[in-house]
Amino acid sequence: MHFSCSVWGFLCRIGTTTTTMTVITTATIANSILITFSSLLYSTFERVGTNNEPSLPPSLPFMYTAVGVLSIYIKQVELKATKIIYVGRTDGAEYPLAKKKQSYEFLREKAHLRPRTNTIAAVARIRNALAYATHQFFNQNGFLYVHTPIITASDCEGAGEMFQVTTLLHKAEEAGSASGGASTPTAADVEALKAQVAEQGDAVKAAKAAAAEDKGNADKAAASKAAVEHLLRLKQQLAKTEEAARIIGGIARAENGKIDYTKDFFGKPSYLTVSGQLNGEYYACGLSNIYTFGPTFRAENSHTTRHLAEFWMIEPEIAFATLEDDMACAEDYVRHCCQHLLDNCRADLDFITKMIDPTALERLQQVASSPFKRITYTEAVEVLEEAVASGKKKFDFQPKWGIDLQSEHERYLTEEVYKIPTIVYNYPKDIKAFYMRLNDDNKTVAAMDVLVPKVGELIGGSQREERLDVLERRIKETGMDLEPYSGYLDLRRYGTVPHAGFGLGFERLLLFATGLENIREVIPFPRWPGHAEY
Repeated sequence: MHFSCSVWGFLCRIGTTTTTMTVITTATIANSILITFSSLLYSTFERVGTNNEPSLPPSLPFMYTAVGVLSIYIKQVELKATKIIYVGRTDGAEYPLAKKKQSYEFLREKAHLRPRTNTIAAVARIRNALAYATHQFFNQNGFLYVHTPIITASDCEGAGEMFQVTTLLHKAEEAGSASGGASTPTAADVEALKAQVAEQGDAVKAAKAAAAEDKGNADKAAASKAAVEHLLRLKQQLAKTEEAARIIGGIARAENGKIDYTKDFFGKPSYLTVSGQLNGEYYACGLSNIYTFGPTFRAENSHTTRHLAEFWMIEPEIAFATLEDDMACAEDYVRHCCQHLLDNCRADLDFITKMIDPTALERLQQVASSPFKRITYTEAVEVLEEAVASGKKKFDFQPKWGIDLQSEHERYLTEEVYKIPTIVYNYPKDIKAFYMRLNDDNKTVAAMDVLVPKVGELIGGSQREERLDVLERRIKETGMDLEPYSGYLDLRRYGTVPHAGFGLGFERLLLFATGLENIREVIPFPRWPGHAEY
């Protein structure tokens, strides 16, 4: 079979010259079998022995680095170029991606160029497929997609590790420039003005008394009026001085010494959201099943391979649902995503299995075809404690009832004990969020975590607390004010329904699918402490 197509690509010639060029190649493709157009769209040139740098086959006169918008598997077809057109040039000696295997750390420094490597390109396609599978699953099951706000005035998790949104710092810089370096009034300045106000107050009393004794004396009446006006001016000056004295570092403070947020953009403390859950519940209680899919933020000073400052969350809310319904939905969703990858990204998965994680394909097949194991938190702790007592396993963090399970515990359960995804449910209330429904034992909440091999916790969810009195008590127990959650409490005041939901960190799903070790490789432009490039 013969047919023609145009191939777009970026080719870097490595030979006697150092010319890099963008080309449009008109090629005749010959092959003995039918190649579908979708496979052509997918494929990328391979470089033998390297998983991060693609190239044309070494049988060509020169070695090239190629990144194609449309490219062809060299093992499947042959290209006979009939025309090459120069579109853009660059100096190959200056091109940052040398023709050798590049470390992931180096590629993060060149995040604008790393999509041209095989690994990151494959991850991008898998990420796209999982995003599509997410929308497909929830739409097919009657969920409504809701866009929840990025800026919020409440802390969904109650952890306090939030990025603050404020214009006060900008205003402080502007005020500093406008003041021309004028000094801030001191406490002594304020006290001196207070003394003047008190002294003038006595003078006003005396002037008024004198004018009252001699009502026909116009001079005394005028003197009384002048004394009052002077007192008012001193009080205004005192108020301005006190306000100026409360400006510390260019930021106004309230009388109690705390930052005065009434002068901020939103008139109250505001943050980048850590979750769209609370807003999602508003819509679930009015429109039934909904889901959110958007960016969330954590100001956690963590440099581990599992944490990002900016990441994407998928958060469905199911009306008239219990914890059992929540666990079933989470399991169905994960299995749907795995099957979608197997059906639509096989070539990328083959590459991942060959070059990154030999178990990736097998892991996805197992999850897609196997029911998940379910155990209570108490049972999980007993299994972990027995493993330690028998000498089967040593943990850095000793398991005991009441602690939050660590990654090493989660992976031991899924990779060594049950060897399948495992759902742990009914956690101690003290280690879970205020909105999770309190169980009858008054010690645990109707919460669940989906644990998977390679990653550990993939999903966290719960049945939500629908009882107003219990929810108010739980918020107070965490030390938070009720006012920021007034709307959330209104859901319970004005006709409540049992409902449940969960949150899945999208990048962790990518880690599970690809077997990559660092979460910074599975998001296009990773953000973590000290790094916000591109």
